[in-house]
Order: sequence, then structure tokens, then C-alpha cells
Amino acid sequence: MVEREWGRSDLTELHIVDTMHERKAMMAELADAFLCLPGGLGTLEEIIEVWSWRHIGFNDDPVGFLDVEGFWTPLLDALGGLVDAGFVRREVLDDVVVADDLDEALAGLAARRGAAIADKLPSGGS
Repeated sequence: MVEREWGRSDLTELHIVDTMHERKAMMAELADAFLCLPGGLGTLEEIIEVWSWRHIGFNDDPVGFLDVEGFWTPLLDALGGLVDAGFVRREVLDDVVVADDLDEALAGLAARRGAAIADKLPSGGS
């Protein structure tokens, strides 16, 4: 991103890595939670990945969507269809924070810190 002039110089802290895999690993290591703002394919890919990491126990960082003006509602409805079809457990979808207000989203994420999704699943697995 720096080479494409997308890098910023007005930040208090900047980490430069060589690959997207390194970027994601560093994000997972440094983050306490993930809040997905409205965005494009890269944003969607990253939030789905960290959400799946939470589900399989790779980390316990809570995940949320800032659903400004219903931006993520179509996606969340489609994910509900995956639950209805039996491909995703209801507990996994219910674990994600969805809020249209930043304060509410942050409060929801804070409430889920330290609570692993495995604690919410019925005995016997994922």
C-alpha cells in the first residue's frame, strides 16, 4: 500500500509488512476485537476470516458489523439463510455484534471480550 501511495504519514503508529498474510497475522496478534465498517471485498474477506477464526477457536476476539444505514443487512440476511440451511450454527451468527451506532457496537464488542464462541456451542463440537 505504501508503494501505491495509500500509506499514511499522520498516524501515531504504522506497521509495514511485505504480504497480506503478514498483515492479517499482525492484525490478529494486536487486535482485541474486530469491527467491520462499510467497505468492499477486502473488508468482507478480512471480517469473514477473523469471524471464522473465532468460531474454530483460533482466537477469541469478538467480531462486529457497524451496520450504518443497513449497509450490512443484506449480507447478514444471507448469512441467516446459511443458518436456515444448516451450514452455520445459530450460535455463531448470534455471537456477532451488529449495531448501527458506534457506541453500541463498541459496547457489544467489549461485552464479548474474553468469551470464546466455544463456550456458547452445545456440547459436542462446532
